Amino acid sequence: QVQLVESGGGLVQAGDSLRLSCAASGRTFSVMLMGWFRQAPGKEREFVGSITWRGGLTNYADSVKGRFTISRDNTKNTMYLQMNSLKPEDTAVYSCAAKIFGGTDSWVYWGQGTQVTVSS
Repeated sequence: QVQLVESGGGLVQAGDSLRLSCAASGRTFSVMLMGWFRQAPGKEREFVGSITWRGGLTNYADSVKGRFTISRDNTKNTMYLQMNSLKPEDTAVYSCAAKIFGGTDSWVYWGQGTQVTVSS
């Protein structure tokens, strides 16, 4: 089992920055890939970006490329999402997820989510 807990959400103004954290515990040695997703009310869940746990290779959605940065600290079992130049359309519940070695190609583990609200 892998447990994921997000933190760092809050209310900010357009143009501000915010850093989210995703702390992993349990069988963290099995983690292959970790990613961030977001979902706004009335909209479908959207992929934000991901990072390989061993190599730190990142991938981003076009909507956040150049503004958001994903990083991780393996010694702390924590992934981060640095969000700069925030826009009102970034308002959503942000969740982290993980894929594991030897599993199906799906996001098996999920955190509870943290709310990010960007005012205009």
